[in-house]
Amino acid sequence: MGKQANVMLVHGAWADGSCWSKVILLLQAKGITVTAAQIPLTSLTHDIAVTKRLLSMQDEPTVLVGHSYGGAVITGAAEGVPQVKALVYVTAFGLDEGESLDSLSKTGPPSAGSAAIAPDGFGYLWINREKFHKSFAADVTTDEAAVMAAVQRPLSIASFTEKEGVPAWKHIPSWYLVCTNDQMIPPPAQQFLAKRMKATERSVASSHAPFMAHPQEVANIILEAVKSVAG
Repeated sequence: MGKQANVMLVHGAWADGSCWSKVILLLQAKGITVTAAQIPLTSLTHDIAVTKRLLSMQDEPTVLVGHSYGGAVITGAAEGVPQVKALVYVTAFGLDEGESLDSLSKTGPPSAGSAAIAPDGFGYLWINREKFHKSFAADVTTDEAAVMAAVQRPLSIASFTEKEGVPAWKHIPSWYLVCTNDQMIPPPAQQFLAKRMKATERSVASSHAPFMAHPQEVANIILEAVKSVAG
């Protein structure tokens, strides 16, 4: 077997690249070169641009992974980037052209966790610290949740409302990890997105933070995609 594909990880809202730390170590133990993007969460356009810039530094075939809002980012960032050979959505938004997180969220009942989200006076959305553990990461330790809540990076309202461009999942093989205990993105919505993109679907009984609570399952689905690229 030749050299394995690289992996690039894209975080979502209320997190940063370090949220993947447990997954990164598991992938590196398999000899995989891993990069975790640090996207600004200021607009979908800006976040896609940052991801595309990092992808331009990848010479090898790459598996692009997105969590939550990061799914919208990888959907746009992989378009027109030939080295991206597979997409992995981890309880993530696989938007179609013209959709936004805002428009998709209005197609069904609000998630239980959405009640914990509130805007500030500067155009950004935050998760209430007292509600963070239950709504975002119910199955991580109390200490882990406290740190995650303290370091959360807010999502701009512009990112929430901006529409997706041409979706790369329409021509790049995709995988989707459904988190069946997720309070932020309802599992039926995840399943709808996975089926629409004809993704290879896997599931785990996890909150919205599987990279912390179930890192091996997250690594496993990424490794499936890596193996498919190696052929």
